Amino acid sequence: MPFAFHPPVLHLDALDLKEHVHGDRYQARMASFAAPLGATMLGGRLVVVPPGKRAWPFHGHHANEELFVILSGTGRLRYADGDHGLRAGDVALCPAGGAASAHQIVNDGDVDLRYLAISTMNAPDVLDYPDSGKFAVMAGTAPGGDKTGRTVDHVGRYADAVGYWDDEP
Repeated sequence: MPFAFHPPVLHLDALDLKEHVHGDRYQARMASFAAPLGATMLGGRLVVVPPGKRAWPFHGHHANEELFVILSGTGRLRYADGDHGLRAGDVALCPAGGAASAHQIVNDGDVDLRYLAISTMNAPDVLDYPDSGKFAVMAGTAPGGDKTGRTVDHVGRYADAVGYWDDEP
């Protein structure tokens, strides 16, 4: 792949944040900063979560690790081993490990929670969703990557599993 020139510096205030909402619990404004800089093996987003909300369900990656840098506000990291308070200046690591490293950031404060979400961009990836008994499989592009490049993008429930030989002639 030929090298494409990208400026090496981008200011967070220059990002065009897009609204992401689902139901009453999930809401965030976010924008990628890694891809515009030319990153291909590292993902990065600025995420702004309003009070009482969270950006994503409780989940754990099997192939990617995530690092969160809290810029402002307060919240909590819901983690497989319990809750951990978050405030400006904190850095939290959620390694690959499926349900054993499941995580979710919740804004439990009264002002916006702003953080950087930085991750490896390994594909394929399998994600566990312990609260709902679901899993997701993504190939072609990693979670957080360009969805148009996905060759597999499937969400299912572990309870609906079938046997390897089921329905084979």
